[in-house]
Amino acid sequence: MNDTLIKLESKRKSLYRELEEIGDFRRGTISVNYRKCGKKNCICAKPGHPGHGPQYLWNTTIKGKSYAKNLKLGPELKKYMEEIANYRSFLKICDEIVQLNERICDLRAIPVVEDKNEEEDLKKKLRMLFRRKYRKRLTES
Repeated sequence: MNDTLIKLESKRKSLYRELEEIGDFRRGTISVNYRKCGKKNCICAKPGHPGHGPQYLWNTTIKGKSYAKNLKLGPELKKYMEEIANYRSFLKICDEIVQLNERICDLRAIPVVEDKNEEEDLKKKLRMLFRRKYRKRLTES
């Protein structure tokens, strides 16, 4: 068990190092859009024509609010693509860290309280904590 715990902690440290190396990142996606302008004599009005474009659009939603930005083909688009890829790597590593931490927590021993009075005080504190949370939830409903 101790050997496994040491291996898991070592793996967690290596994941933290990977996080440090990610670099700049941003959330969102990039979409490629073709749009019709609505003019009757324009080429985009002909059947089968995809429309004007391509236009590259970065989209994201932060705290329920949508953001979008037109990107220029070239260095700007490449920069955004790299940052979005870095964000996906960040999420993947974070998920691995959480899973690893849960395994580490499961392997660690539960602390033993020797003194009965101290144990009773701890139980009272925990009961009060959860009572307050439960009451608060009942009053909010």
